[in-house]
Amino acid sequence: MTETTPAAPPPLRQHRTEEATPPEDFATPTPRNGGGTWSGLRPLLLRLHFYAGVLIGPFLLVAAVTGLLYTATPQIESVVYRHELKVTPHGEPKPLAVQVESAREAIPSGQLVSVTKGAGDSDTTRVTFNVKGLPGGYTQTAFVNPYDAEVRGTLRTFGEWLPVRAWFDSLHRTLHLGEFGRNYSEIAASWLWVEVLGGLALWLAAPRGRERLRKLFVPRRGPKGRKRTLSWHGAVGLWVSAGFLALSATGLTWSAHAGVNIGKIQDSLGGATPSVSSALGHGTRGSGSAGADSGQPSSVPSTTQVDLDEAVRIARSEGLRGKLVISPPADNRSAYIVKENTRHWPEQQDSVAIDPATGKVMDKLVFDDFPVLAKLTRWGIDAHMGLLFGLANQIALAVIALALIGMLFWGYRMWWLRRPTRAGGTRFGRPPARGAWRRVPGRVMAPLAVVTALLAYYLPLFGLPLACFLLGDLAVAQVRRRRRTRTEARAETPKEMAR
Repeated sequence: MTETTPAAPPPLRQHRTEEATPPEDFATPTPRNGGGTWSGLRPLLLRLHFYAGVLIGPFLLVAAVTGLLYTATPQIESVVYRHELKVTPHGEPKPLAVQVESAREAIPSGQLVSVTKGAGDSDTTRVTFNVKGLPGGYTQTAFVNPYDAEVRGTLRTFGEWLPVRAWFDSLHRTLHLGEFGRNYSEIAASWLWVEVLGGLALWLAAPRGRERLRKLFVPRRGPKGRKRTLSWHGAVGLWVSAGFLALSATGLTWSAHAGVNIGKIQDSLGGATPSVSSALGHGTRGSGSAGADSGQPSSVPSTTQVDLDEAVRIARSEGLRGKLVISPPADNRSAYIVKENTRHWPEQQDSVAIDPATGKVMDKLVFDDFPVLAKLTRWGIDAHMGLLFGLANQIALAVIALALIGMLFWGYRMWWLRRPTRAGGTRFGRPPARGAWRRVPGRVMAPLAVVTALLAYYLPLFGLPLACFLLGDLAVAQVRRRRRTRTEARAETPKEMAR
């Protein structure tokens, strides 16, 4: 009978060896004099980046998804509302006054707000009215065939947006929750730049060894795991960081709380967006206007009562082109206001004020003369809305939105992969260690605290969540300290009794 050698026991299952030893990121913070500035600042930045990502991530995800849906609305509108928007040119257009009368018959209870003359021969004329009972900011618009004055349809509009775009715009800005809902999008905009800048600092400063540049910009291949996920999170974030920062900045400019503060700062720096005055009798302002420069009225005789078509003709003679929005005088003390409304590149936003009795150009404003900050604000908002560069702008926004969704997915996946896998472990990954602020040198911590306080003041929905993070962290620390004290007390009791 032959003797058999017992089979070797099967090897122990490895529990993600790359996670077995806590990385330096999660080491217990050392005293403030335990290293250089970056070695002290990095754990604090990592802890902020982690908690902001986990807690603000849902807000960013909703903003990214709703923003992605919004990018397709111009094409959807062109299909859904083609009957209202487009006509087949035939003959000569009817006078605008005739078109307005047809619109009044379709919306008899409305108060005329503006008439929009399309840039192309196939565009309908939009006649917009204020109607009682509509939500704030909404109007009722009739779409009139300029060649036969037939009303092609009426729609509820928000500014110049038709119902589809207005619905998705409200979803993205407020989740259809009114003013309260605007807080969600402002929280997202207030924290997106924090996450981006913090992530860039952590990614760019990370040691990489050989092929450093390639590892910065190209996600790593190889087996699935936390390292590969981190590589995708960092490399894609680096590529799209400029787009994230631009969306954050432009989103804040018209937010409910931060937007007011930003507007005040912009005004104090002389960057307020100017506008022409509709008041009669205030004199002329020269900016390329023949009437304004010479002090003489335009070629319209003083006895002529200016109608809508004449207002358009005068505006064209002053160099206005493209789509024109004409706002009739509100009373006998106000002028026609005619504005360009071309929101793609190059922007056309010139405007004139015209005396309705004489045709004299009372005021003129040229977009080229806008303050630099006002121009940047206009361009930024239009780029944020996918208007500035047309389809290319929409595609870029869609890519940025998809990238943000991917960044959030990879971030949460890294958190999941850090979770303990042995029996008795928690279901969630370990957060960075507390007390990271103690590693930051005082010469850095003091100005950092001042800057953070200023940002919290001007960006309230950055400051309030940050305060909640700190208070929550202190509360958790206090609870854990009490539990540890009780546990130590129970452990000491049997020893004392044994004595």
